[in-house]
Amino acid sequence: MGETKPRTAWKALAVGLAAATGLAMAPANAEVPESKDPLTFTLNDWGTQKINTYIMGTVLEKMGYNVEYQSADYIAQFQGIKSGDLTVAMEIWETTAKENFEEAVGSGKAVDLGSIGVRAIEEWWYPSYVEEKCPGLPDWKALRDCAKVFATPQTYPKGRYLGGPVTWEGRDPERVEALDLPFEVVHAGTNAALQAEIKSAIQRKKPIIAWVYQPHWLPAKFDGKWIEFPEYTEACYNDPEWGPNPNKKYDCGKPRGWIKAIGWAGGADKWPTAYEAIKNFNLSTEEVGSLAGEVGLKGRDAKAVAKEWVANNEDVWSEWVADAKAATGS
Repeated sequence: MGETKPRTAWKALAVGLAAATGLAMAPANAEVPESKDPLTFTLNDWGTQKINTYIMGTVLEKMGYNVEYQSADYIAQFQGIKSGDLTVAMEIWETTAKENFEEAVGSGKAVDLGSIGVRAIEEWWYPSYVEEKCPGLPDWKALRDCAKVFATPQTYPKGRYLGGPVTWEGRDPERVEALDLPFEVVHAGTNAALQAEIKSAIQRKKPIIAWVYQPHWLPAKFDGKWIEFPEYTEACYNDPEWGPNPNKKYDCGKPRGWIKAIGWAGGADKWPTAYEAIKNFNLSTEEVGSLAGEVGLKGRDAKAVAKEWVANNEDVWSEWVADAKAATGS
């Protein structure tokens, strides 16, 4: 289920009380937009990120802000955010980029803009029909006995795990080694290629095990399960003695958790009301997955889907805007 963000009503109350006592909290610039310079949002290579980015960008445009979009590599974008060449990235997943996120915020050059409301899962996934050929699933140890079920001519006798693009990281090669799995990690070139191959395998009832993430339309549409690895803890990624392999790190599943927005630190002063509005962005896992299905299943344009959502949900995003303006006194 999606998280509910704390509302900023207390900030509005503070503004009102200060005004009543003659101590009005006047921001440096109460006009919106505070600057006509563009906020540059990153576009990564998966559907939900584009949809959420276009939703927030469209809302800011309605507030009068100048918004631009720039395609960016998921991990490389952190450097652009810290330098100010990029302004905001709307989907940083704890599952794959927690360390990068914390480093960027810890440097003082980026700011945490809060959860966007959804909860992230990124893990090895298989269609349920595979259990007929590997009945020990979803227990990860079953993969040791039925790896050949997932083999291809290029990987035989090892099984093939179809991973995401290399830039997503995810520690899958390390996981395979630490858990002594007879698998070869083969990275999809793009997210589109990853999804296309999974869909094709399901249509042909072919065994496949691959990187699947949520929120996404695929685990909602197709019957499947996540592999049950030893549960992730921070110690798993940092302490070799933790877990079933006392000599290796990463002998567990991937972390599950938040998806956050991150912004260039200088933007908090340059566009304070816009940043507050971004902090108020809040959609559920189910809603984001449904919107992603409009793109992934129906072939619609992500920006068109986002604009349609904005047109049909003014009651939702107008609260983000109202709370943002109350927080900054604009």
